Parts: sequence; C-alpha cells; structure tokens
Amino acid sequence: MGVRKVATIAARSLIRDKPHHAQWLITKKCNYKCLGCNVWEEQDKNELSTEEIKRGMDILKEAGIIELVISGGDPLLRDDIGEIIDYATERFVTTVYDNGSMAAKKIENLRKVDFVALSIDSLNEKTHDYIKNVPGAWKNAMETVETLQKENIKVSISLTISQINLNEIADITNYFTNKDISVWYALYSYDTTQDPNQLFRIGKSNEEFIIKDKAAMVKLCDTLMEMKKTNKRILITNRILKAIKSLYAEEKRTWNCKALQSFLVVDHLGRIAGCHNHTFAGSIFDLPKNWKSEKYNTLREKYKNCTQCTYLCYIFYSLYGTPSTNLSLAKEQWKNASLLLKK
Repeated sequence: MGVRKVATIAARSLIRDKPHHAQWLITKKCNYKCLGCNVWEEQDKNELSTEEIKRGMDILKEAGIIELVISGGDPLLRDDIGEIIDYATERFVTTVYDNGSMAAKKIENLRKVDFVALSIDSLNEKTHDYIKNVPGAWKNAMETVETLQKENIKVSISLTISQINLNEIADITNYFTNKDISVWYALYSYDTTQDPNQLFRIGKSNEEFIIKDKAAMVKLCDTLMEMKKTNKRILITNRILKAIKSLYAEEKRTWNCKALQSFLVVDHLGRIAGCHNHTFAGSIFDLPKNWKSEKYNTLREKYKNCTQCTYLCYIFYSLYGTPSTNLSLAKEQWKNASLLLKK
C-alpha cells in the first residue's frame, strides 16, 4: 500500500454527511455450515457480474466510502474475485473475509488487500470445527494463517464472541497478536426480523451461542481495555468496549443506529439497505439520486430507533457516525492504517 492511500484514511474520515463504510455481500455461495449462520441454508446462484460490481464500486467511491468490506457467503468462491479485489483496492481500504478454507488457494488475488480477515473462533480444534460445522475447518484455518503470513499477506483474525468461546477470547487474542497478527471482533448476534424482503439473512438464533454469562462479558470488556494499553494489534476501540459493557452490565444501549448515514450494506444482487436486517431500499445504481431523498431520510429515522441487533460493525459506525466523533474516528483509523504499512 502506498503512503498516499494510507494518509487519506484519517483525512477522509472528517468529511461530513458522507457514508464512510460499506459492506458488500457479493455472493451467497458458501462451503461451510456454521451453526449460527443462515447463509449456507439460503444460497443463491444469482449475483452481479464483474462489470456490474465495478460500476457499483465507482458509485460507492463517489458517495464517499473509505472502507469497503468484501464478504458473503465466502467471496473467495467467486471465480472473478481477483479482478474484483484489484478494482476495490485501488479505491478503498479493503478487507476481504474468508472462513479459512479459500485464502491459501487465492494468494495471488490477495496480495493488494489491506486486510484478509480469517474467521477463527477457538484455539480448540474440536470447538472451532463444531462452530463451523465442518470437520477440518480449524486445521485449514490455522494453516492458512501461517501460509498468508509467510507470503506477507496482511492477515488478521475475525473472532466472534459467543457463550461457547467467551472464556477463551483473551487467550485467542494473545495467541495471535503475539505472532504480530491483528484481531478484529464480532459479537454473536442473530436476525430477529421475519420480513420476507430482508436484504440478506446472516445470523440465526442458536441458544448455545447467546451470551448468558453477562458478568463474564463485562469482565472481558475490562480485560480487553487493559490489554489494549500495550497491545496495538487489538482492533477494537475503547468506545466500543464501553458500549458493550454498558449493554451487558445495565442492559443499556448507548448508541442510536446510523445505518444509511455513516454506513450501508449492499447484497449480491446490488440491492442496498442501511443494514442487512431490513428490507432493501433500492439499488446501488440508484444511490446517487436516492442518498438525499425523502425516502432515505425516512428510513434513517426508522433505523435510528431500531434495536434489533448487536452486530459490532454497525455499532462501530453508529458510535463514530457524527461530526463530533469524526476526529476520534480519524485517530483510530490512522492507528489501524499504520499497520497496513508493516509487513
């Protein structure tokens, strides 16, 4: 990555009235059967073409998007993923998600990516394979981490916190960050809507994953905040950790959702919503004319009052989605961006 691209992260984070983050679920194809996920049960062979995705990315750039997460399904299952990634990395700070099964096979496609986020939820092979519902998933993922690191691919770990692994999150964090591998966090959440027009179903309810030990969750937040004082590869902000702590300690949400303001989601068909939980609001190709429309303003008010989920990516850009928090976001973005310059 060039220094010029990195330097724009902090600067562009200060631009007002623009979305900064987009997640593009470019495919519903998936080769895993994760117990807390809907995607593998609702796969769809239909998806946008390479050229349509490129055109959509041009629109996102014009709209103000800084960070683009390419997800799915597993996006690396697309045959044209190399072309898509090359186009994205020229325009955005780009993260590509993988369940740990494909990245080692697509190394040449990943060399320009800012972060490759591999999903690893336990250091225990049996636990991880159980969560992913695929024998050998842990071995594949761990070998992939090692391969990517040797190839100087900027690999990171995407770690989903749930009741199953709650007590080993600190150990997982230390294990990977001690190897100079950054760790992102997700919080197990599930879709509660019954709307048949929901944009993209992701999480499904599973009693085993729902965090019931609230005291342990509060303690984990405190532990991670303490660890962050000396560990720069823990990629979660104190503001987020305090919000989660408040949620579990006091059952209090300290944020209002900023969906379709500071972030948006695009699905495999090019449909847009503020987040995947809601009915699609239009097409990415109509985004320029719709962004300041009365329809979108009405939806923003609806999203602001929504309390359906605790998906951390949505919480992050809700807490950092106002002018008063843009400076602190820029500081955090610069700290993270500096990691991108390191091998």
